[in-house]
Amino acid sequence: MTYQGVIEVTELAELLDRQNQGSGQLVILDCRYDLADTTAGEQAYLKAHIPGARYASLHRDLSAPCDRYGGRHPFPSAKQFSECARTAGISADTQVVVYDDQRFAFAARAWWLLRHFGHTDVAILNGGFKAWKNAGLKLSEGEEQAVATGSFTASGIADELLHYDDLYPRLDNPPWQLVDARETKRFLGNEEPIDPIAGHIPGAVNKPWQAITDDEGYLQPVAALRENWQSIPADDDIVCYCGSGVTACVNLFSLHLIGREARLYPGSWSDWCAHILHPRTESA
Repeated sequence: MTYQGVIEVTELAELLDRQNQGSGQLVILDCRYDLADTTAGEQAYLKAHIPGARYASLHRDLSAPCDRYGGRHPFPSAKQFSECARTAGISADTQVVVYDDQRFAFAARAWWLLRHFGHTDVAILNGGFKAWKNAGLKLSEGEEQAVATGSFTASGIADELLHYDDLYPRLDNPPWQLVDARETKRFLGNEEPIDPIAGHIPGAVNKPWQAITDDEGYLQPVAALRENWQSIPADDDIVCYCGSGVTACVNLFSLHLIGREARLYPGSWSDWCAHILHPRTESA
């Protein structure tokens, strides 16, 4: 059985048992991360993680190096992501499971990248690391042994991404609905703890990413997910963004689960701010 979307801890435990018995290919990615302390996620991984899991760093593995434009977590190239996936042991027939401890905030980024670059057999662990730990299941510590390099080759779907140069010229009459995944206080401009400018892209509506899960990090029922999106007509072209193209992927994940297509502005608000602060000239 392949898993696409969400997987429960009991199902992951079964997959691990099968792999230990020599049946099936499975790669688990630990995506825990802390925006305020970029080493905290990896340190937590080394202390305890799901057996066999590989650590995937948001800034090192799931993002490109920062530049003037592109946001705080620039979208990785197909070449960079291919190398990351292969190092983790991912091939075309590999079942991938991703998890974090922040209500899908970082696992959804890995989930979306894998699907965008052509690997559909990927699921997010419902409840994340906490659910696995609370179930009393086995944990490992330290680095995992090296695995055979995978053969995954990334091939991105260009239509799934929209950038500043696509959005800005059509700001007055956009053919899409922009959806901002940040907390409402940031969307309204009442607070901005990270980026240099407060506010949101004109015309955007606010759908905070935290609404997709409950306080314990478990996915909301499908009926609740549908209700969350019912204010946006079914035939609207949805473009999701957030602060840096990370938590917007939680919204993209929920839309996928209810059968609605959507696209990503990967640079998101941090890239938008960069264009305001450093406008490009015609010669540039």
